[in-house]
Amino acid sequence: MDYRLLGGSGCVVSALCLGTMTFGAETDEAGAHAQLDRFLEAGGTMVDTADVYGDGRSEEIIGRWLASRPADLTEPVVLATKGRFASSPADGPNGAGLSARHLTRALDASLRRLGRDAVDLYQVHAYDPLTPLEETLRTLDGFVRAGKVRYWGMSNFTGWQLTKAVHLARALNAAAPVTIQPQYSLLARETEWEIVPAALDSGLGLLPWSPLGGGWLSGKYQRGQRPAGATRLGEDPERGMEAYGRRGTDRTWHVIDAVQGIAENRGLSMAEVAIAWVTARPGVSSTILGARTTGQLEANLRAAGLRLSPAEAAALDAASDPHPVDYPYGELGVDQRARTLPASH
Repeated sequence: MDYRLLGGSGCVVSALCLGTMTFGAETDEAGAHAQLDRFLEAGGTMVDTADVYGDGRSEEIIGRWLASRPADLTEPVVLATKGRFASSPADGPNGAGLSARHLTRALDASLRRLGRDAVDLYQVHAYDPLTPLEETLRTLDGFVRAGKVRYWGMSNFTGWQLTKAVHLARALNAAAPVTIQPQYSLLARETEWEIVPAALDSGLGLLPWSPLGGGWLSGKYQRGQRPAGATRLGEDPERGMEAYGRRGTDRTWHVIDAVQGIAENRGLSMAEVAIAWVTARPGVSSTILGARTTGQLEANLRAAGLRLSPAEAAALDAASDPHPVDYPYGELGVDQRARTLPASH
């Protein structure tokens, strides 16, 4: 397992992160605890959850795991959670958003479920257009000053939103964010148009989620054959962002073919190749792995330390290029950004 700095902070994290969205929903407590044990055994340290995962059950399961293991075993864990969305309809009109009222209640509830006095990384789960950003940043700064949160970050923010948050935090002399958690994979490279450059400019570490494109890059789906059986899309082929009808495009199959070719040539799984690609991208602090079972996690962990050759990375880059159609993201924009300034005479 490789280790990296968490964004611009001095906190060291494993290059692979255990995502726990399945805990309490698709993965029962025994299975979740087995995943956590195996992740630590493999050298993993970063664990990511959220208050809405399993309606709070994910945090509860992690809390019971932390309480049931020796302190010296769990000491390396860098624990991250998130707040923003309503965990229950009973929460009322103030039960969501990034207001001081909601975030304070959400963090306190997360700490109770986790059995902790503080979390290492607290992430706002999405932008809130209704709450003044200054209110959110002062609230997060208060969490840091109170010792409830060591660092804070953002999830699912666009480039302009994260840049605004960084600069406003500096203007307020408040604790600044250290990470951004975006969707990022060979199938979701539009993240590179604004989010990645903005993060690099601000010194934020990237925590990519869905590095396998919702399972597509593991090779489990076939062209012209709707999913069936015990997979996410087998149970619901039109589920969310990875829906078969939405994601099953010619470009997707082209990317899958490229990943499969490299995997077969190297004697690797497709998942290893796809995870290694995103983990090697500029600015990535830790890539989030999500698994239903310990077996799936075991397969994904084999990507730890895997290095793709420059030729392999270039082949994947070419196959997965989203080919923006016009300036400033298309060919003219790329050419312009690649030019050097003319020499002065």
